[in-house]
Amino acid sequence: MKLSRRTTAVAAVAGVAAIALLATGCSSSGDSGSGSSDEKVELTVTTFGTMGLDDLYKQYEDENPNITIKATNIDTGGNALTDWKTKQAAGSGLPDVQAVEEGWLGQVQAVSDSFTDLTEYGANDIKDRWVDWKLKQGTDKDGRIIGYGTDIGPEGLCYNSKLFEAAGLPGDRESVAKLFGGENATWDDFFKIGEQYKAATGKAFYDQSGFVWNAMVNQLPEGYYSSDGKIDVEDNADLKAQWDKLAGGAAAGLSSGQAQWDWGKGKAFTDGSFATFMCPGWMLGVVKGQVESAGGDATTGWDFADVFPGGPANWGGTFLTVPTTSKHPKEAAALAAYLTDAKSAVAAFQAAGTFPSVIEAQTDPGVTGESDLTKFFNNAPIGEILGSRAKGVVAQYKGPNDSVIQEQVFGPATQSLDKGTSGDDAWDEAITTLNSLDLK
Repeated sequence: MKLSRRTTAVAAVAGVAAIALLATGCSSSGDSGSGSSDEKVELTVTTFGTMGLDDLYKQYEDENPNITIKATNIDTGGNALTDWKTKQAAGSGLPDVQAVEEGWLGQVQAVSDSFTDLTEYGANDIKDRWVDWKLKQGTDKDGRIIGYGTDIGPEGLCYNSKLFEAAGLPGDRESVAKLFGGENATWDDFFKIGEQYKAATGKAFYDQSGFVWNAMVNQLPEGYYSSDGKIDVEDNADLKAQWDKLAGGAAAGLSSGQAQWDWGKGKAFTDGSFATFMCPGWMLGVVKGQVESAGGDATTGWDFADVFPGGPANWGGTFLTVPTTSKHPKEAAALAAYLTDAKSAVAAFQAAGTFPSVIEAQTDPGVTGESDLTKFFNNAPIGEILGSRAKGVVAQYKGPNDSVIQEQVFGPATQSLDKGTSGDDAWDEAITTLNSLDLK
């Protein structure tokens, strides 16, 4: 089970809205140009999943005729991490611009000197572009800015209004938010409502336990690591308490046990297999893409509510970095700056629902207004909801093996829950795996 934040399943969500936006002339700020050199330069870029950047490459080439961009997109964040680690260890093969996911930050910061200090190429002039905690995440212990933020992942609740109404629950998003408790929404309420839904329909409430667990962990003040950089899992009472709630939900039949990043090639989103889904902004494009890949459309009933069990949570968010192996660091840094300016952030949001970490973009009409995504989600004000859900988010410290623990330790354990293993046995399974890996 890979808990990476992107998937190829959303390739179909390539943003018509973004294309329309780009046609109006989405230009960069003056400090993000490639420079006056007429030298022909090819820049390589590696991203993953659906980041909403593809149409921006062509525009950048049009605005900078001396630049050619060769882009590689890897299907999931987990596979992209493997690709980066392999090339990082070899000391060769890295691109000029490397996308880095939030979950990798511990590993990236451990080798931060292998990334270009972007302050050498104007980062200090644009550092007010991002929300404070995003900039802090992309800055190493020596004060070097090594990553320009693209998106953040505030979470709201995706739900199927038709399935809710068929179960005797409210279907409009305001009433759904109240149903779950609004600002006081708890995981206890979430599982209780799930049991009501199960009793009324005989069907599962959410797609699988893995994504729910991921959300629960990300909400805690400290996750798998304590703030002093030490793994803190085995005797972590907060983690275990959340695990017990998750196990109770699985035992009650609330999990559909779906395969992550597949969902029966999208069919589970259209056939009533589950009624709720954990949705950081970038996941909205995943839902849309999955529904469409299964032949569905907006009439399937998916909606997006301004509520989330347990309160504010952030899942994911990416940075654009420039490895020191780049032969064109100035041009690469300029491209990274261009792809993360306000107008580019708006275009990326319209293409894939990636909520901007750029402050100016968060209130832009292109984010708060209508788009293909808002139309798909029953005209939900997606940008406004995500802005609301972003309030109160605190960046959680991610240790060097955070993603390894999430995927290799708790990935199989959450699958075990969905297959009927008791909560205590599945927890013990996770701890046994953790100890066998001898992580730091």
